[in-house]
Amino acid sequence: MSNTHSKRSTLIAASLAIGLLVAPLTEAAEQLRIGYQKSSTLISLLKSQGTLEKALADQAIKISWHEFPNGQPLLEALNVGNIDLSADVADTVPVFAQAAGADLAYFAQEAPSPSAQAIIVREDSPIKTLADLKGKKVAVTKAAGVHYLLIAALNQAGLKFSDIEPAYLPPADGRAAFENRKVDAWVTWEPFLSGAQQQLPTRILADGKGLADYQRYYLTSAKFAKSHPQVLQTVFAELVKTGDWLRANPRQAAEILGPLWGNLDPAIVEKANAKRSYQVRLVQPDSLAEQQKIADAFYGASLLPTSVDAREVSIWSPQ
Repeated sequence: MSNTHSKRSTLIAASLAIGLLVAPLTEAAEQLRIGYQKSSTLISLLKSQGTLEKALADQAIKISWHEFPNGQPLLEALNVGNIDLSADVADTVPVFAQAAGADLAYFAQEAPSPSAQAIIVREDSPIKTLADLKGKKVAVTKAAGVHYLLIAALNQAGLKFSDIEPAYLPPADGRAAFENRKVDAWVTWEPFLSGAQQQLPTRILADGKGLADYQRYYLTSAKFAKSHPQVLQTVFAELVKTGDWLRANPRQAAEILGPLWGNLDPAIVEKANAKRSYQVRLVQPDSLAEQQKIADAFYGASLLPTSVDAREVSIWSPQ
């Protein structure tokens, strides 16, 4: 055997040995897949600043970010295992996920923000009261928090959901339909609500006060909650800190979020954020009473395929 061939064989063997040594180190870096939507304010701030990556670095966790148009497809992705954590979604969304058989775990909750969603009409609309919605076409995002707000508002006015014509649209399409007068009313949430109020002649017919608490939940799978408690502890702590920072620095937060929200004017973003609590807290079993109320309302309106026990979920808490 020639010296050249012998040296080549030695180099190949050495390379393979190094590869075997390096491979476990590469595999040890676990990926955390986080799903979020435009209204996931605190997660958006963490993503833009790289804060969460730094906080999880000592746990050998790498993050991949996945954006969704609204909460329903976000939790569908969580249910089928395409993501590991869901940023905040409105209280209605987990109810629909439960009805679909999802094995969910709540790991954080934002305190109620009832004014952060509303039913709006054009300034010149003949619709003056909730009762006037009878027979009208209303844009609403299916399974979103606003879906429940619409049911509750109609009930208060003595109407059934079947008394209106729902146009199930994601927020961007709902805005277009409302702006082009394809619908009579639009039920939406922040930051879309403040954006519409600033840019279009609108009136608020009703917001969530006295109708819908609008609590937002952060979720994972029950399996992930059991296997990664330290990851959840870190994410929860960063969410609390970020919520505190946003409330103390509303203008600075608005300037960061404006470009992330389609170049919204910081003044609009600040107005939108003022309607959200951003008070992140642990989920308590007693707080699921509103979830049950939501589930019962949808089932009663024949909008859920099965009844749901809102307590049949896992709730993560720090060890």
